[in-house]
Amino acid sequence: MRIFVTGASGWIGSALVPQLIEAGHQVAGLARSDASAAALTAAGAEAVRGTVDDLDVLRDAAAASDGVIHLAFKHDTAFSGDFQGAAEADRRAVDTFGEALAGTDRPFVLASGLAGLAPGRVATELDMPTHSDSPITIRAVTAKEVLGFASRGIRSSVVRLSPTCHGDGDNGFMAMLVAIARAKGVSGYLGDGTNRWPAVHRIDAAQLFRLAAEQAPAGSVLHGVAEEGVAIRDVAEVIGRHLDVPVVSVAPEAAAEHFGWLAGFLGIDVPASSNLTRELLGWTPTHPGLLEDLDKGYYFTVPAASA
Repeated sequence: MRIFVTGASGWIGSALVPQLIEAGHQVAGLARSDASAAALTAAGAEAVRGTVDDLDVLRDAAAASDGVIHLAFKHDTAFSGDFQGAAEADRRAVDTFGEALAGTDRPFVLASGLAGLAPGRVATELDMPTHSDSPITIRAVTAKEVLGFASRGIRSSVVRLSPTCHGDGDNGFMAMLVAIARAKGVSGYLGDGTNRWPAVHRIDAAQLFRLAAEQAPAGSVLHGVAEEGVAIRDVAEVIGRHLDVPVVSVAPEAAAEHFGWLAGFLGIDVPASSNLTRELLGWTPTHPGLLEDLDKGYYFTVPAASA
């Protein structure tokens, strides 16, 4: 297949593109900079210049492809505090892909998240999120739309990714926690720290997106989960040990001051299973778990993402 990938030079995309090519697919990747275009060309993919806001570019690229994997999200906008704006831009891009692919039976795979599913118990692929205006669950509306693409002749699927997709070079939540601990001189967690986050290594996540494009039936919900739930206190303890700083509980009323915008995410408890995904696609994560990955040390060798 010829597969158009947004976010192709990003964290998961840069692992996915080589896997797709190795599996015999042709890849066209969205590139918003010269550096991204060069990286895609070096990887053996075609670079399509543009951003997720360039809807005509997205429409034409999708129409010229046998399927689309949509990984891109305006994380810089979201992490600056405008999650709503980032989510709205994502919805416009998804609407555009739906128009371009309707009636073709081609695959469309969306990267989404696990937040808002089933607090307090292990969520499965059969669980649907609670829709609200919360920045944690707002993307669920877009994911629901993509599942509805199945009725429009699109082999759509949604990959709900773990909150942390870790590995060497990560600049996401784990790197931010390291940066905050370094800046504050303590490694913190909220409350008693027993709330759990699922986790997956980026290489395993990339493989799941490839399998989804190749095999997932229309309307599939897939979980990018290698570990059902890692307690945030355990994460804080590994960070504290590597930075040689105290590990402390941060009271809820002090969370925003200590963790900044990350406070809104850090306290969620979202354990999740991927048993149905593994059975459906034969996906078997093989890379290190989160705590083992943290213990490898590369999160601490250079200053992590800015707090």
